[in-house]
Amino acid sequence: MQLAVAIAGEEAIPNAFVVFRGVRESIIKAHALGYDGVELALKRADEVRTSDLKRWLRENSMEVSAISTGQVFAARGLYFTDEDKENRKELFGTFTEFIDLASEFGQLVNIGRTRGPIAGRKIRLVHELFLDMAYRVADYAETKGVELILEPVNRYEIDFINNLDECSAMLDLIDRKNFSMMPDVFHMNIEDARIGEAFVRNGKYVRYVHFADTNRHAPGDGHMDWDEIFGALSDIGYDGWTTAEILPHPDPDTAAKRTVSFLRRQYGHHYA
Repeated sequence: MQLAVAIAGEEAIPNAFVVFRGVRESIIKAHALGYDGVELALKRADEVRTSDLKRWLRENSMEVSAISTGQVFAARGLYFTDEDKENRKELFGTFTEFIDLASEFGQLVNIGRTRGPIAGRKIRLVHELFLDMAYRVADYAETKGVELILEPVNRYEIDFINNLDECSAMLDLIDRKNFSMMPDVFHMNIEDARIGEAFVRNGKYVRYVHFADTNRHAPGDGHMDWDEIFGALSDIGYDGWTTAEILPHPDPDTAAKRTVSFLRRQYGHHYA
């Protein structure tokens, strides 16, 4: 497995789930702590210049694990299930730019809360809106060799696609080779009755995994059953990216150090 940490630019919204801010500084720190890569949490693709990013990654022997899009929803209010035509046009343009960026860095673009809510509407309408955008984005991503990773998110943050089974059902509907799943064990702890069983049951779609403990702090700082999690990931033969998307508690450096130390021990125990 490869270990990454979620980062953002200095202009990220205050409540963005990232450990470090400032792309260049974050890459340097992550490398020094022993991470293999960084996940870029962006509002817009032009927040980082590709020439700079290439140089910073090369100088620090790092990779981009994925591009995450939560701030597109949280900061800009754009989402797949929006009925407004102009908003949908803006969202599609934003995702094509993310896909262009991902074609050079990581080849993965996340869809978390930016899928949008049901918000009291008929589920058939919500599915139509979501699938229309999903197909369009997937078609464009296919031309660029990029995959989309759909993230189940807990009910307190969004009311649409909350657990792994629901995500698999949606992926069955989408039925595209470049559309898969991005489980986050923090959300799974709320929504999936048995985390290990959910991983195994939906293993065919698992492409990328977010790690945080039950309190959204560094892995090992809560009461998550990490033996169950790693056992299940081993059972399904998962060997992709695991990315820390955690609160910077008690401070960013301490949280990042605790994470890499704890997870490296877990990797050694379960994947030796």
